[in-house]
Amino acid sequence: MSQTLRDLLKAGKSRLEEKKISPVDAELLLAHLLGATRMELHAKQFDLSESERERIASEFSELITERLSGRPTQYIIGEAPFRYLMFDVGEGVLIPRPETELLVDEVLHQLARYADPISIVDLGSGSGAIAISLVSETAKKKDLRVVAVEKNAGALKWLNQNIAKFDLPIRVVHASAHDALEGVKCDVVVANPPYVPSIQELPEELRHEPADALFGGSIDGMAIPAEFIEAAARLLKSGGLFACEHNEVQGPAFAALLAKDFESIALHRDLNDRPRFTTAIRR
Repeated sequence: MSQTLRDLLKAGKSRLEEKKISPVDAELLLAHLLGATRMELHAKQFDLSESERERIASEFSELITERLSGRPTQYIIGEAPFRYLMFDVGEGVLIPRPETELLVDEVLHQLARYADPISIVDLGSGSGAIAISLVSETAKKKDLRVVAVEKNAGALKWLNQNIAKFDLPIRVVHASAHDALEGVKCDVVVANPPYVPSIQELPEELRHEPADALFGGSIDGMAIPAEFIEAAARLLKSGGLFACEHNEVQGPAFAALLAKDFESIALHRDLNDRPRFTTAIRR
């Protein structure tokens, strides 16, 4: 990286620091303008003309200003990393997060208990990060038959776009968890439902993401997760796996709701050692 770009990046990081925004965001924004990855930004030499440098400097300043307004970096650059892939995202869909990557890990680990073909339903699929990761990471190893269920038209656009981007045989169903796939039985149900308590104030950045993908429909945030648990009980075969994300205090409430129809209920922690998702086996 040239000294000019280093100075530009330093100035961008300094502006973001005033609002306690991660300096990584400045790197992602500059890399996006240069058509490079964040790692290439530091390792690669960019041969820019004076007019190109001026254009990059002007556009970078505009993107930093946009980021300072609260708009997430992932929406600005139009993509977000999740596990080994980059997903297209924008207004109308929840941004996939690292905490959910461990849920995928656990499901991949537990797939060994099922014989091919393995039927999987991803409830509230959003960007498709979970469903697409499961299929892409088991290619040529497992025969997965995946259905991605999403009720929000805004998120559905991004779900279909990402499935097309990675050219994967994932069926999309436009429906709520409550209504989807009546009469269908499957081996695995995965979900990252809306679970934020309705009385919780969101940080500024989350306010740009769709509220119906965040709030769980009640004071404790459990109304919509309860619908997902009910749907999982309806969809799963006996012995089927349910894996569902929640916040750090909802584990006991999940366990209580699951106890009626599930066994082997296990609470799992995220990268920050906080309770983050629960798995259970359908009786």
